[in-house]
Amino acid sequence: MITKDSIETAYSFLHQKRNVYIHSSLDWQKDDIEYVIASFVDDMSKELYETISDGRLDFLRDHKQFGEDITLAVERLENML
Repeated sequence: MITKDSIETAYSFLHQKRNVYIHSSLDWQKDDIEYVIASFVDDMSKELYETISDGRLDFLRDHKQFGEDITLAVERLENML
């Protein structure tokens, strides 16, 4: 079961990190954000992760797709609120 609290927590965290990520010009900072997000989703509710990832196992974990994934995750979570 996905709780409203878990959606709100994930949305707040990912939204904040996304805003820093998209405005950063520092590669090390972007890498740090990717690492933190990957750690966060490892601890996220499995059901919530599967819902926002559409079952994609590398969602928010693939360096090449990360910019698109973080934006998509924030949008999907916002729609769930």
